[in-house]
Amino acid sequence: MNSRLLSPAAQNLTPYIPTQDNPWDSDKVQHLFRRISFGISDQDIPTYLLDGPSQVIDSIVDNAASLPATEAPEWGYWARPDFDVAPLQPFAYRRDWQKQTLNDLLNNGLRESLTLFWSNHFVTEYPGYGSSPSYLFQYYNTLQTYALGNFKDFVHAIGLTSPMLMYLNGYQNKKNSPNENYARELYELFTLGENNGYTQTDIEETARALTGWNDRPVVWGPITFKESTFDDDPKTIFEQTDNWGYDDVIDILFEQKGSLIANFICKKLYTYFIGGEVDVSVISNLAQTFIDADFEIAPVVKDLLKSESFFNSLKTGVIIKSPLDLYLGLHKELNFQVSPTYDLINRIRIDALNVGQELYNPPDVAGWQGDRSWINSSSFTGRWKAAEFLVNKYKQHDDEQFRTWAINVAGNGNDPAVISKKLVDFLLTEELPNQSEYDAITDVFKGDVPQNYFDDGVWDLYWADVPNQVRDLLYYIVRIPEFQLK
Repeated sequence: MNSRLLSPAAQNLTPYIPTQDNPWDSDKVQHLFRRISFGISDQDIPTYLLDGPSQVIDSIVDNAASLPATEAPEWGYWARPDFDVAPLQPFAYRRDWQKQTLNDLLNNGLRESLTLFWSNHFVTEYPGYGSSPSYLFQYYNTLQTYALGNFKDFVHAIGLTSPMLMYLNGYQNKKNSPNENYARELYELFTLGENNGYTQTDIEETARALTGWNDRPVVWGPITFKESTFDDDPKTIFEQTDNWGYDDVIDILFEQKGSLIANFICKKLYTYFIGGEVDVSVISNLAQTFIDADFEIAPVVKDLLKSESFFNSLKTGVIIKSPLDLYLGLHKELNFQVSPTYDLINRIRIDALNVGQELYNPPDVAGWQGDRSWINSSSFTGRWKAAEFLVNKYKQHDDEQFRTWAINVAGNGNDPAVISKKLVDFLLTEELPNQSEYDAITDVFKGDVPQNYFDDGVWDLYWADVPNQVRDLLYYIVRIPEFQLK
């Protein structure tokens, strides 16, 4: 998709323009990438300082929008009989696709961040469609395909995927025995918001219009339309009466409720990328951008990421990282390596699952609630233990990468207070609130090195024990509350 000028209606969505007092700098680049793609390494930051934020964001969004979906695995469209004669059990294929998804999250930037966002909007849970690996792939493929596409087309497509038809009972929705589940969630969770612009009668009549998608000759095979199970009597939806079907429901919804849809979706995007208290004026202008663009998602994302609201310093450090944010972010920002024989991706998958975030299996149809719900006494301990374990795996593979990272970030000085501050500041969204906390970090970083070596200027980052000092500093950083924020 091409870059676009702000429409007149969106002029109040003020873009961030760098100034001498508020420059486009490394901190801004880090903030951008923490919010859109789990962080950025120190080596990659300078690339994004060559152009201004508007050009950078246009390029990121355009590249994400043109990125092809991940190639289908051999089993991506298998039915149950195919899996029954396959060399692996179905759970193994499902696990492998969870790992593929994590690789995509690491490598595909904004497109995959949005794919994860939409998986928590158009929610399914894999046990709710029989744990079919092929349905899981097909669901993910739809999310990727439309992540930055047209939202109306997205809504139309997701409701006809086999996993969604199974999960929200569309498969059971038949003439003379309508099931209201998908109709309710279509309005309440997917497009309008709870009790916003629809009635119980609209749900009942919409359910009748969505009947007919019940033909599945083979378990885990495609679900298609069956004319005999479609209710072909007139229905009244949003005060319009005719013999409506699936396509008509989507058309009527967007024609009659476009403004409500735009506000609901833009508020969710704002919360995901910016967080904190919602700015109603920004939502209103984003919604107008959405409507003017005929519900194309990319222009909204561009305006949002370019805005002063996104780069407002009061909006940094206001979102609690999800488990995947935490582990993938640490891995991307350090850019360290582990042994080629170690399955890092599977470890991240398990660690995230253990503290409440299993890909494709949120707690319910409302999805993960995010932010404060990620943290409790049990999960907090699990989060920092998993991060420590990851640091230890880096150390086991090559401890010199700890020294290299420290030199790249802090330069080769010999003041442990200056160096430790630069290292911790690189991994946090903003500076710690008081000097005593930096003093504690400096003490951790000094470790067992005799004080006179620092006093005499003998110590620097080429000192033999520096890799261990950096490792111990990282152990400390991942435990502090500020590390949990982005």
